Amino acid sequence: MYKIISICFCVFSLYAHCFSQNTGRTVFNFNENWKFVHDDIKDAQNPSINDQAWRVLSLPHDWSIEGPFGANHLTTNQGGALPTGIGWYRKTFNLPSATKDKKVYIEFDGIYRNSQVWINGHYLGKRPFGYNAFRYELTPFLLTKNNIIAVKVDNSEQPNTRWYSGSGIYRNVRLVITGTVAIDYHGVFVSTPKVTDNLAEVKVQTTIRNTTNQQSDLAIRQSIVDNTGKILISKQESISLLKDSLQNFTQNLTLQQPQLWTLDRPYLYQVKTEILQKNQVIDTQLSPLGIRTFKFDPATGFYLNGVPTKILGVCQHHDLGALGAAVNVRAMERQLEILKAMGCNGIRMSHNPPASELLDLCDRMGFIVMDEAFDMWKKKKSKKDYGQYFEEWHARDLEAMVKRDRNHPSIFIWSIGNEIREQFDSTGRTYAKELAGIVKKFDTTRPITSALTENEPDKNHIFQSGALDVLGFNYKHEAYTEFPKRFPNHSIIATETASALETRGQYDTPKAAVQLWPKDSKSPLVEGNADWTAPAYDFAAAYWGTTHEESWKAVKNAPHVAGLYVWTGFDYLGEPHPYSYPARSSYFGIIDLAGFPKDVYYMYQSEWTQKPVLHLLPHWNWKAGQTVEVWAYYNQADEVELFVNNKSQGIRKKGKDEFHVSWKVPFEEGVLKIISRKAGKEVLSKEVFTAGKAQKIRLVADRKAISADGLDLSFVTVEITDEKGNIIPDANHLVQFSVEGKGNLVSVDNGYQASLESFKAPYRSAYHGKCLAILQATKEVGKIKLKASAEGLESSEIEIVTK
Repeated sequence: MYKIISICFCVFSLYAHCFSQNTGRTVFNFNENWKFVHDDIKDAQNPSINDQAWRVLSLPHDWSIEGPFGANHLTTNQGGALPTGIGWYRKTFNLPSATKDKKVYIEFDGIYRNSQVWINGHYLGKRPFGYNAFRYELTPFLLTKNNIIAVKVDNSEQPNTRWYSGSGIYRNVRLVITGTVAIDYHGVFVSTPKVTDNLAEVKVQTTIRNTTNQQSDLAIRQSIVDNTGKILISKQESISLLKDSLQNFTQNLTLQQPQLWTLDRPYLYQVKTEILQKNQVIDTQLSPLGIRTFKFDPATGFYLNGVPTKILGVCQHHDLGALGAAVNVRAMERQLEILKAMGCNGIRMSHNPPASELLDLCDRMGFIVMDEAFDMWKKKKSKKDYGQYFEEWHARDLEAMVKRDRNHPSIFIWSIGNEIREQFDSTGRTYAKELAGIVKKFDTTRPITSALTENEPDKNHIFQSGALDVLGFNYKHEAYTEFPKRFPNHSIIATETASALETRGQYDTPKAAVQLWPKDSKSPLVEGNADWTAPAYDFAAAYWGTTHEESWKAVKNAPHVAGLYVWTGFDYLGEPHPYSYPARSSYFGIIDLAGFPKDVYYMYQSEWTQKPVLHLLPHWNWKAGQTVEVWAYYNQADEVELFVNNKSQGIRKKGKDEFHVSWKVPFEEGVLKIISRKAGKEVLSKEVFTAGKAQKIRLVADRKAISADGLDLSFVTVEITDEKGNIIPDANHLVQFSVEGKGNLVSVDNGYQASLESFKAPYRSAYHGKCLAILQATKEVGKIKLKASAEGLESSEIEIVTK
């Protein structure tokens, strides 16, 4: 029986002051001043090895993105056609003062892959999986100074994935110092078993580790803190911890008049967990708390806080385009901002655990997240993939994901696998039950799904296991109407839809029917265009999928389907279906690799948001007399009217289940104009001009003031224009960049899926009139000046302030 001590509100400010003075835990950013070599150096873990010639860099780091594209790389173009191999990292460090009688750990958020770690020549362990966080204790092997940690990363076995993985220590690293009695690694679990309009019951389960040989008499204190840092409620209990033990403790708090976490206002509290010994705080941990209720209903879909809510989501791989796999918070935030503006409210983490910082952003920005563990179980999809390690490692890796991520309010669904091949035999039942049991051991507050390909009950052993709380299905949208009959009383979500193919700015003449490239799995892979492009009009798709419009129509008209995750939000490196090399990144994204929206972005925006939308395509630079098919996406209007040089081309209205309108118009130089109207009154108008001769470069930064923290980014769009500022739709000028001041050019891109120019070069060819320069601040306050120039064009400069 624990003694409960009530904490009076009048002393909260005193406790808050004490927290700031003594937390009992020290966390150091351990990303800087590593040495790296992209080579298999024999015995590089030995402290005495000479590493003076190695490159000095900061983490996170992805060495693959730095390399040249090549047809002979073992990754093939399915893995991005970039180099992998073996790399070594070493770091020399001294311990901070006052570490006597302390425990010292190193925490890695992710290393791809097959990492092995040594400290001062002592082997700590191996992790084959490239996507999970893990830690090692360093304490027994530490010296007073000149400690050397060495990490071998072996990504040489290829192919080991179906998309671009990156290589190296590509997520953050920390050095953590705690007392000998401390909260265990990922040892706090916060849940809300009861939520009403007036109160929220908050349950906090804490695992504490005692590494001493003595029983410890302690107190555990839980506090709920609002988003201004104010402590709202606190509770303290006395506990006894057995010697050399790991014990669990539960406390319940009741918060009056809670502010709910919603998609439009994702309010975040924090739970502060403190361990006290003799009234002194010896350990502290902060955990996010978002208070919300949700349910899946087999007949009517998904409800958030009692409100019917269609999940309007996208699938996302973990690469950040030209930046590769190396984690950068601003790059992830930019992607989410672009998706949020489209009306997207959900992210499926495809097909592995994401960076924890991405989940932090989803918490803060309001997304419905499906957190996914595996792309394969024991039956492999690539020659050297995780299937070879699954039997030995799956339990540890799944536990690691759930324990790390379970406090994120943005996570609503756990997925134990994607298109798993064990669907087809009885091992699917066994593994599904085991994996679901592991998840429920550490979290019973969220449903479990798996992204299934087979939607006939008698053909799917994972479904037959009974382990799934929500049934997730990929593609085969024609069957959605049959699901209530096939799967009575089962909740359904479309875990993957579309796989439509588009290249930004490539306006092939639309076809009346959906074009599948190639038509089936037995046809030759190469299909489409000689320049490795796909049409920007929404009419081409992979043979297993369909267009964006067709897949959205199926979900929109199926109330029993809780929502969808479109494949994909952004183009990603690798899997450039349907092309072979030199194509090296995907065509599936609603947004291209550089972050430039494709035209179909505005179809989703017109359907998924309430803000007025009017988007016109294509450009207006054609041959005289050429018949051009003009499309418009719109909403908040009854009709739209098209004009060519002020001559009406007719009024169009969308019918039921139509998402665009179109005209066939003979081209004549001048201006293409469209007007949307509601009840006869103009809502919006848009104009597209025939562009003249390329004359200027225009630079547009997403942010002109960034943080001088060595990490923050400004994404600068480079546009080739005529003298009037119209973008030249076929401009492909080679743009040269130079940077001065307190920043660096870290990557360039143009969104073209078959470009072989380096992402790290100080130049980039424009593609359909655009390219991108990514600037990163140093740690010095000042200005960054970017200059862009190209032969035959007026150059341009832009300044970014760092502060």
